[in-house]
Amino acid sequence: MRGSSPANTVGIYIHVPFCENGKCPYCDFYSLTLTEELKERYIKAVERDLKKWSVSAKGRIADTVYFGGGTPSLLKEDLARLFLCVKKYFQVADNAEVTFEANPAGIDFDLLNVLRSAGFNRLSLGMQSAQDSELAALGRRHRRKDVAAAVENAHRAGFDNISLDLMLCVPNQTKESLKESVDFAASLSPRHISAYLLKIEPGTRFSDIKDSLNLPDEDTQADIYLTACELLESKGFLQYEISNFANKGFESKHNLRYWDCGEYLGFGPAAHSFFNGKRFYYTRSLEDYIIGAGPQDDGTGGTFEEYVMLRLRLRDGINETELKKRYGKDFSCFDTQKISLLVKNGLIQNEHGRLALTRKGFLVSNSVISELLYG
Repeated sequence: MRGSSPANTVGIYIHVPFCENGKCPYCDFYSLTLTEELKERYIKAVERDLKKWSVSAKGRIADTVYFGGGTPSLLKEDLARLFLCVKKYFQVADNAEVTFEANPAGIDFDLLNVLRSAGFNRLSLGMQSAQDSELAALGRRHRRKDVAAAVENAHRAGFDNISLDLMLCVPNQTKESLKESVDFAASLSPRHISAYLLKIEPGTRFSDIKDSLNLPDEDTQADIYLTACELLESKGFLQYEISNFANKGFESKHNLRYWDCGEYLGFGPAAHSFFNGKRFYYTRSLEDYIIGAGPQDDGTGGTFEEYVMLRLRLRDGINETELKKRYGKDFSCFDTQKISLLVKNGLIQNEHGRLALTRKGFLVSNSVISELLYG
């Protein structure tokens, strides 16, 4: 079942699996060191699959295109070449949101100007922190001054829609250092800020050394998250999802598609898709992707349970009328006593035909959603 995006639209996601000199110690996204040979083989493989899937998607208009990674900006001008491949095989809407991710130290005005001219109109910049000591602890190459320069150059190149990543609960972070990072980020006039909690993923360098990282305890994590929400909203960034804040009208259209069970096609190793009611993904192997290994089946998408889980990530939550329209169910399908208890505990709101998590509920969203769906 498709989301509320028009049925004749589709999102496009392209995973660029390259990072410079290895990956950050907290990152578990699939990435490799970039070489010219791998880059060319990768681009040809993506073009091959764009051509292939354009047949199945005939008649669909791509209204969002997102280049994630890895570090897409490492492709330099070839990122524009890759977007040309998308436009060659898919009808891209004139007002499509076209995003690429970048590291602050890896882009300059000339590259930004080329990409803006090629049709990119949204930049997602991995700031993470405005504190150089925190950036060093995260293994990031850039520093505060690089973020300022990158945003200034992006504005000069014509990018009005800029998103900054802000990581919460990093080693040695305090509420004071967080406030400095929020103040700095807001001073750069971005339109969107993603503020997400550091998660220690198995198999990462941070997982190996987690006991020495001086990370905040659970109570402090909750305090920092709630503080971040308040600080960001005081700067005009309205929370619309657990970890995302934006000026009105600048919410990420591509990510909203995910959270509303809208359909999209993913290209590149480790990329996921939801298309024609089915979910599937490419394995975490660039070599397999290049030689043409097909995607792996991941089951049916857009189910009632999936819709509830994804929509409750959003501040707007679930609209009862929309739920009935899609699935023929109203809120009586949930245990009313459980809902009442969750409301009493300040974890959920149930008002005016809308069921939504509170900020306190966001902190324990997995538990609340599980309680609602499965008891």
